[in-house]
Amino acid sequence: MKEGATKTEVSALLAMDAAGGSCSVALWAEGGIAARRFSAMARGQSERLVPMIGEVMDEWGGGFSGLDALAVTTGPGGFTGVRIGLATARGLALARRLPLIGVSSFEVAAAAASAPERAGRRVLAVLDSKRNEVFAQLFDEALAEIGSPLETALADLAAALPPGGGPLVLTGDVAPRALAALQAAGQGDAVLAAAAGPADAALLAERAALRDPAAAGPVQPVYLRPPDVTPPKPPSGAGRDPAA
Repeated sequence: MKEGATKTEVSALLAMDAAGGSCSVALWAEGGIAARRFSAMARGQSERLVPMIGEVMDEWGGGFSGLDALAVTTGPGGFTGVRIGLATARGLALARRLPLIGVSSFEVAAAAASAPERAGRRVLAVLDSKRNEVFAQLFDEALAEIGSPLETALADLAAALPPGGGPLVLTGDVAPRALAALQAAGQGDAVLAAAAGPADAALLAERAALRDPAAAGPVQPVYLRPPDVTPPKPPSGAGRDPAA
């Protein structure tokens, strides 16, 4: 970070996301997004992320020496995507001696709701868990967390949320399905954010730019459930008594 910089004085920050159903990179500089790449994709982030970084840096033209920090989404999301994003960001941070800021995928999704959409409403960020359930977390209209993240079936989403608190605005990659589930459960005052969808590194960059890079600690992945891994089956005949 440049000498004398504070969380309100970060001049340039490179952000990357590969945790969900997209891959994106954005360069935040002097108060706005200076360059950006975004592709919706269920797979292939490992092949696309690094070239995207190169494209964004080339378009900006400032070079890594002009950056104050890097930022990455920490999940939850796809296990492979979360690991790809974190490994790439950590490698760059180490090589370029830059602080790394981690921001949860929930916060990035919640930031897709505009200030007018958030006014008088709680924000519900709903993410695809790649199973029958969804990941969800509530935020207030200032995008401060309300409670802990949860994993629940869509049909049980309304019952899983804390009672009261006013109407909701939904964001995230499964927000339309979540809205339908809430409306079916009688929450007719819930609405969909206009920009609801897969995570975007542009939003990540804007959230990370509000933080103090000098205070950034170790960045760890956010997993709400164990990985989908099953032990390999033993070879046929393994464990049998040869004399039997």
